[in-house]
Amino acid sequence: MNKATYVTTPIYYVNGLPHIGHSYTTIAADCLARHRRLRGDDVYFLTGTDEHGQKVLKAAQDKGLSPQDFVDQIIPRFKEAWKKLDITYDDFIRTTEPRHIETVQYFLQKLFDQGDLYRGEYEGLYCVPCEVFWTEKQALENLCPDCKRPVEKLKESNYFFKISKYQDWLISYIKERPDFIRPDTRRNEVLVFLEENKLNDLCVSRPKQRLTWGISLPFSPDHVTYVWFDALINYVSALGFPTKKDKFDKFWPVAIHLIGKDILRQHAVFWPIMLKAIGLNPPFMIFAHGWWQVNEEKMSKSRGNVINPLDLIDEFGIDVYRYFLLREVPFGSDGVFSKVSLIKRFNGDLANDLGNLVYRTLTMAEKYFDSKIPELYEEALDPIALKELSPRMNALPSKVDAALENLDFIAGLVAIWDLIGCANKYIEDTKPWNLKKESKTKELESFIAVLIAVLRAVAREIEPFMPQTAALISAQIKPDRVSKGAPLFPRIDVQHVN
Repeated sequence: MNKATYVTTPIYYVNGLPHIGHSYTTIAADCLARHRRLRGDDVYFLTGTDEHGQKVLKAAQDKGLSPQDFVDQIIPRFKEAWKKLDITYDDFIRTTEPRHIETVQYFLQKLFDQGDLYRGEYEGLYCVPCEVFWTEKQALENLCPDCKRPVEKLKESNYFFKISKYQDWLISYIKERPDFIRPDTRRNEVLVFLEENKLNDLCVSRPKQRLTWGISLPFSPDHVTYVWFDALINYVSALGFPTKKDKFDKFWPVAIHLIGKDILRQHAVFWPIMLKAIGLNPPFMIFAHGWWQVNEEKMSKSRGNVINPLDLIDEFGIDVYRYFLLREVPFGSDGVFSKVSLIKRFNGDLANDLGNLVYRTLTMAEKYFDSKIPELYEEALDPIALKELSPRMNALPSKVDAALENLDFIAGLVAIWDLIGCANKYIEDTKPWNLKKESKTKELESFIAVLIAVLRAVAREIEPFMPQTAALISAQIKPDRVSKGAPLFPRIDVQHVN
């Protein structure tokens, strides 16, 4: 049987369009999903939208629409963005779908029936844009720690989830599984939080007199579900839990959640406890990546410093954008976005290295062998091909496997570019024009044949990162001949970029 892979992004709020932060998580998930498919895995790649809550309701009211009409208009724009970003998701979950609502109500009813939910009074500080409750200690000067907007004081009769009784279990679970929360900095952050703070029970409802847009509690029709409790359940509702047992049993044990570090606590504290309480295991891994920043600030709609990824794609191309995001900073660390850095990657890694190797290899095949791919004669290979190129080609798949197993996209790309660099050096050192002058036909044939093999290996391994580039390279290399196209990455003059 094929190995199963289940990779998820967060579900994204629909009160705005995707920005670089959204696209970063989604491209990383897509790269991992493509890689696992390439290796023969049975992959289930989930993304989707979070459509309930107060800020969605407000955005709808601002446009004079019902919440359902508002979200129905937004969803096609999300799907169009993912199509333009070349995202190959298998499922797109919406929290307004019946399959999701049924699973959320199953969670609520089960927790209520077993005594893990109780009714009580809540008084605290609430940030409407972030849909998060804060303590007075956290919300200094009555400002949300995340978006810096004013919080409002709420006093409501709500239902609470007894997460505090599962705190010791969660601490032990995290300590026993070093790979459950990654990278290590985030794991340590969660452990410090849990060991230094007693968890407050989680408010899981809002009264309908204050918020009507949400999933009704099955045992209290006067309340709707708190948006975070609702949203987290998407990861299992998309698998058909609790009714589609075969699908759930196949994919849930291997679930990998890719998230931004700003939603780590919800995923690494609330979510495992929610699952434990109804008798399910936590996901296999939660990986929290860093933020893309502009002028040392997190990029977010609330701060007004969002860069539209679709504009960058129009200017530079989808694969350039994907390459830059996955190559520029370690997945897990923060990065500062700038066009200057992107163009540097373009002119260096893509134009000088990869583009140059493809173009001059195919040019030589065209010039020396009338575009036919020559034979490779082992006895005619020189020491560079035997000791440098061939070992790198043979080891490349396992190196990329090891890198992506750790979600180290940079290491995977570095391994590919190591082969590209070696091939470019091979051309400089071998000087094929001299082989032609000296009529060393077998040596020249083998030289070109080895380079063609390198390009095929590069195209195969680069596909998860840069799918369109991989397809273009493969299209230029037929089984027995080449068909040289235009240079893949013509250099950019920085002076002419906006």
